[in-house]
Amino acid sequence: MPYQLINNIPVWGQPLEGAIQQIQTCAQKAQRCALMADHHPGYAVPIGGVVAYRDKVSPSGVGYDIACGNKAVRLDIPADEVKTKIKTIMSDIYSTLSFGVGMKNDERVDHPLFHNDSAWDIDFVRKQKKIAEEQLGTVGSGNHYVDIFLDEQNRVWVGVHFGSRGFGHRLATHYIQAGGGRDGMFVEPVLLDIKSNLGQEYITAMKLAGRYAYAGRDWVCQRVAKLLGANILEEVHNHHNFAWLEEHNGEKLWVVRKGATPAFPGQKGFVGGSMGDISVIIEGVESKESNPSLYSTIHGAGRLLSRTAAAGRRRGRRRAGGQITREMMMNWVKGQGVELRGAGTDESPHCYKRLPEVLEYHKDTIRVLHTLRPIGVAMAGENEFDPYKD
Repeated sequence: MPYQLINNIPVWGQPLEGAIQQIQTCAQKAQRCALMADHHPGYAVPIGGVVAYRDKVSPSGVGYDIACGNKAVRLDIPADEVKTKIKTIMSDIYSTLSFGVGMKNDERVDHPLFHNDSAWDIDFVRKQKKIAEEQLGTVGSGNHYVDIFLDEQNRVWVGVHFGSRGFGHRLATHYIQAGGGRDGMFVEPVLLDIKSNLGQEYITAMKLAGRYAYAGRDWVCQRVAKLLGANILEEVHNHHNFAWLEEHNGEKLWVVRKGATPAFPGQKGFVGGSMGDISVIIEGVESKESNPSLYSTIHGAGRLLSRTAAAGRRRGRRRAGGQITREMMMNWVKGQGVELRGAGTDESPHCYKRLPEVLEYHKDTIRVLHTLRPIGVAMAGENEFDPYKD
């Protein structure tokens, strides 16, 4: 299913009005835009949006969860051993790792990025170092998770999804405000000139948050492998909320991906589905749709229901109909053979599109290397609101 052009913007999947409105606003000051098949409205820039600028970068485009992304690792432990012990394994993961808002890691993690990194010389960044040190390796809430998967060869994988936590959220808030950002979903994205002091500061801070997010996902995957007494044999790691300086059609552009995975030919990525659906390891391939997408693809399945709609709420009031109950969610995940810890009904599979259907829209630009079926899912609990999620 090829993309369609809407006001000269390539759009994959079924167009959602709010997201279309947002990407059209972005296009007014961007060189190029694209919208992936898992798109839905976000703050200023839609989730699933790819926006390329000449000599500018957008902190509201990257978003509040700077460097949110995915990591998947393949382990050497036998699948039968994991399946037999899955209840204990998931309980151990849930009690060992820190899930939830503003959580500190019970295990203090020292990391080289806290030492001799010039990004800490920026005054505002340095003031956030304490929260960064305390939260490294925490998972957060919302749609952030730690999963155990089996692939098509019955091999065990661990997958994680989260970003730069409170550290990144504070950086984003500061630079969005410093750039004149306004409240509201349908506002113009904040743009910073990369030659300005503020623009250079933001890029330096964003890259530090990127290294921080990588370090956190590395630590969590290693910690789960340790819990299982296993070794990591293979890993796939990528951001999907970030800005990269790239060359497209002979021109260097700052490409902001918000809920979109880089997919250059040969580049691997981990794309997660919902807790009751498959996830995939993909690889970018060259095609006639690669350039229009700015070599990007989906980062997940994409929401069908907003969090408030899933909870049966509207502007703080409960409404009749449309509510996803915990019984509905548990029946789904149990039917898929998933051992679940935590999770709110706003993350139920009912709230998401089916990943295979979304992948179909991008089949010409990516190759699915491995299909991962979840057997264990751990997320923060029902009543957690997390301002640090994407």
